[in-house]
Amino acid sequence: MAEDGDGAAGAEDTALQDALAAEHAAVWGYGVVGAALPPDGRAPAVDAEQAHRDARDRLAALLDQRGADPTPAEAGYELPFPVLSPVDAAALGVVLEEGVSGSWVSLLDAAAEVEVRQLAVDGLQAAEARAVGWRVAAGRTPVTTSLPGLS
Repeated sequence: MAEDGDGAAGAEDTALQDALAAEHAAVWGYGVVGAALPPDGRAPAVDAEQAHRDARDRLAALLDQRGADPTPAEAGYELPFPVLSPVDAAALGVVLEEGVSGSWVSLLDAAAEVEVRQLAVDGLQAAEARAVGWRVAAGRTPVTTSLPGLS
């Protein structure tokens, strides 16, 4: 869908771009998470990174179909804290999932099309499911969030 940047379609495209930017950051961040985990404990980070690559690719394709230039990934991202241990890695996993959750909620709020609304719901659900696992690994309680993506 081509759009002129105004109204519901413009807000939806902006939210799609923001979700794409969050997914780029998550893909990058999971490289750090995996590097801080022991080799036999990296599977959740590898799986999460792939899930974020898939989400990133879906968002970029959708924006491309709409005639919008997808937001490119940055060369690097600033970490919110040093990641020096498996617990730090799990805590970063929580931060990454909470970050994408916020962008999925924003997309859900801006969604004008059913397809985009479903994409946002699915993305939010998957991010919260991963966040629960990282919260457990980081020793955080509670492990669930009643309203993921909302601050």
